[in-house]
Amino acid sequence: MKEQGKIFLGLSVFVLAMAITYGLWTNSNTDGPGLEAAGTTALFLAFGLCAFIGYYLAFTARRVDSGAGDNPEAEVADDAGELGFFAPHSWQPLSLALGGALAFLGVIFGWWLMFWAAPIIMIGIFGWVFEFYRGENQNQ
Repeated sequence: MKEQGKIFLGLSVFVLAMAITYGLWTNSNTDGPGLEAAGTTALFLAFGLCAFIGYYLAFTARRVDSGAGDNPEAEVADDAGELGFFAPHSWQPLSLALGGALAFLGVIFGWWLMFWAAPIIMIGIFGWVFEFYRGENQNQ
């Protein structure tokens, strides 16, 4: 994790440099309208996301054991084993997708669709949060 944190922090420095360069370059055009806000904002947001991920990985690497990715002498087989717990199946993403689709259609066709979308989204979120507390996959 330590190396991945360094990679993302290095990428964030690069994206910050590109955001500043892009902002200055688009603002220096005297004939045009000035600073191009959409691209500059997107680059600064990309810098923030890379910095968050890099900080998280570097912060976490200090608290967990070093993995095979941090050892330059490691083999591929050294990283084999259990990777974690993953849900076997879930219907909740389908209900969230349906509710989200209705919500976006509500923005296009009319806000009244939000009255149908909000309960579907809430059912999906509730079901996803509590899916391991009831039913066949209950483990609590």
